[in-house]
Amino acid sequence: MASWTKIERPIEGGTIVLMQAPMIISASRSTDIPAFYADWFFHRLQKGYSAWTNPFNGVKSYVSYDQTRFIVFWSKNPRPLLPYLHILRERNIKCYIQYTLNDYEREKLEKVPSLSNRIDTFKLLVEQLGKGAVIWRFDPMILTDDISVEDLLVKVQSIGDQLKDYTEKLVFSYADIAMYKKVKHNLEVNGIPYHEWDTEQMDEFADKLSTMNRKRGWNFQLATCGEKIDMSKYDILHNRCIDGDLITRLAWDDKELMDFMKVHIEEVPAPTLFGKPELPQGAILLPHNHYFISTHKKDPGQRQFCECMASKDIGEYNTCPHLCEYCYANTTKQIALENWKRHQDNKFADTITGK
Repeated sequence: MASWTKIERPIEGGTIVLMQAPMIISASRSTDIPAFYADWFFHRLQKGYSAWTNPFNGVKSYVSYDQTRFIVFWSKNPRPLLPYLHILRERNIKCYIQYTLNDYEREKLEKVPSLSNRIDTFKLLVEQLGKGAVIWRFDPMILTDDISVEDLLVKVQSIGDQLKDYTEKLVFSYADIAMYKKVKHNLEVNGIPYHEWDTEQMDEFADKLSTMNRKRGWNFQLATCGEKIDMSKYDILHNRCIDGDLITRLAWDDKELMDFMKVHIEEVPAPTLFGKPELPQGAILLPHNHYFISTHKKDPGQRQFCECMASKDIGEYNTCPHLCEYCYANTTKQIALENWKRHQDNKFADTITGK
């Protein structure tokens, strides 16, 4: 599924170029497109393509939206998407949102709108997209001199109580700082007294989170993102952020997309005199008496413990003005702000950076 169709089409100015034409777009692991670049993205969607620069070799490549059927948005402030969602409906493009809704207000680790504003945004999105299409992420779970395991649990409880009945899932990760040089550098440069998680703390947090989820009646599916540690004894799964099964649940009636994903939609047989028919093992129910069997396949190009399926990410690193102190996507705040200014000077260029 990673082998996208390639097509030739003109760019502005008339030059014909070869473009990838993915069906599934990720927007984006590399930057917060909904918060800062929603205008740009929907302009590019209308134009039919955008461009991005490979961070490893500096080569500019093009992405066509001619065949796009599904978008996974990632954001800490997706409110700017709200006026544009009708465009996706008109184009028969489905989506869901990985919504990172943390509470580091007191510690000032993120430059985001108030927590109350972000919770309100979450509920507004659910009203438009449905409960299953807005996923709550508290990511990363970070320990510092000022944030303990208990502090994190209090923060999660407060948000969880407000999101009860508004989402199906809570995804989290433990801040693994030593593994990510950018994160380590940014925390140290910004004077954040971070602590690494040890296995005992991870187990304590998972156990108490699972108990909280059950006792407070949230009934969220709990899942970790990119974590090696097995939390299944606490009913915590390894997450699929680009999730073939969720895409199928939300877009099962899109035959073109289902054919591409090799998903077969079946009708539930009618009851007989002998009762309800048994469905195959692993069957996932859909509306209107349909079901499917998962064909989710991990993208081999992702990290070892990432369970995402293949998608085409259209973002670029060093472009996110949230300026989170623990950022993994910006090398420095200065570079991110320079690129943000360049974008504002050329808001509808084919690349995010305006280059």
